[in-house]
Amino acid sequence: MILGIGIDSVEIHRFNNWHSYSTKKLKKVFTQHEIDYCLSCKAKSAERFAVRFAAKEAFYKALCSFIPKTKISFFSMCKQASIRNTYSAPTLITDKSISENLPTKTKMHLSLTHSKTTATATIIVEAIK
Repeated sequence: MILGIGIDSVEIHRFNNWHSYSTKKLKKVFTQHEIDYCLSCKAKSAERFAVRFAAKEAFYKALCSFIPKTKISFFSMCKQASIRNTYSAPTLITDKSISENLPTKTKMHLSLTHSKTTATATIIVEAIK
């Protein structure tokens, strides 16, 4: 059963200077693992930051759609969710504080894409038996 769906799209140019931001500032939205990955290739850092930001926005939308009474803020959620590439596929990893609000068995389907100008993410949160 689908619990929530989220989609977000952002303009990549908004992230052009993020590679020069302090780690402290970047950690308001991204985990250290995500920061390291995004900064590992300066030429791709804007698109990497942009698509991960879109993924977190999409997840937040999905989360709020099936747990509407949750009082978690976007920035709190960002610190508790991380986008990782697992076997070349993007995966959303959540820590315990988010996981405890989810049904015991869930699967998250995450899709990331970008063009030269736009980064888009879609997520489906599914309850599994």
